[in-house]
Amino acid sequence: MYQDKEFDGEFFTLSSVEDVQNMGTLKVIQTEPVILNLCAMEESDVYSSVQVESDSRSSTSVTSQDTVLLSSSDEGPSSYRSQPWPTKFEAPTFSFDVELLLEAGNKAYQKDGTLLNNPKVISSILEKLAETIFHYTAYPTGIQVLNVVEALVDKFPCLKEPGSFNGMYGWPQRIKYKMGNYRTKLRGRQLDCPELEVSSLRRKNEPHLKGIKRPKKAEVNYLPPFPFGETEETLEKARVDLLHEVKKRDSDKLVKKMEKTFSYRRLEVIKHCPTVPDVMKRWPALFSESQVKDEFRRITTVNLE
Repeated sequence: MYQDKEFDGEFFTLSSVEDVQNMGTLKVIQTEPVILNLCAMEESDVYSSVQVESDSRSSTSVTSQDTVLLSSSDEGPSSYRSQPWPTKFEAPTFSFDVELLLEAGNKAYQKDGTLLNNPKVISSILEKLAETIFHYTAYPTGIQVLNVVEALVDKFPCLKEPGSFNGMYGWPQRIKYKMGNYRTKLRGRQLDCPELEVSSLRRKNEPHLKGIKRPKKAEVNYLPPFPFGETEETLEKARVDLLHEVKKRDSDKLVKKMEKTFSYRRLEVIKHCPTVPDVMKRWPALFSESQVKDEFRRITTVNLE
């Protein structure tokens, strides 16, 4: 673990050496070894257990066709956010030990108004909150951060800030600092997060970023990463295939390819700011009524209808 000066010297789990500041303090914690007890099994028992598992899997595949279709390798997980910021933010479920401590803290608060003051618990809470917020947006607004704090304090009143008239003073600033550290950690791990890279370079006033389209508030998926395993070359090939698909009547393949090339299309729009005729030439399928609605949903996660 390393000591983070931005959080009053609290210790955090070290995931990358880049998190360690010059002349920083490290703390080594030894964990208990995992002991496995192995025992011999008869060959017939092994065969029967494998056969039962195989039968259960086959029966599941027969009775759950929807599940099989959704887990197809052709689809793959989405590389962009699919949910807007919730109307009412719900505090996430924390780790088992943190939930136990929070439950005990709530009981103590209801009994005599005692507030929970545990730096380790607060550190774990902030980490989980940052992860949950990033699921919706990398740069939450002040109102969104306030929504998170309200949900947290409402569910766990033992976390109220002492000396604050509403119990929330200090939490918004903690979350903003943690979101900054969370974004830095993602960039330090060299993960594919284009929106973070562009924002970081823009703050440095890089000359080659002049003219790049700035994000709007509603653009939840401003600059999503490429789908796993895809590159500019493979997505360019998919774009060329779309030029042929748009002439056909198979709308299912066209929709799938438009979903697949969404991040590549956004990269063109953000980086090159093409004119409408240029976009029509390269992405003719985008100018149908159904695809205009789908593209709006992909960018904002909100349906036009």
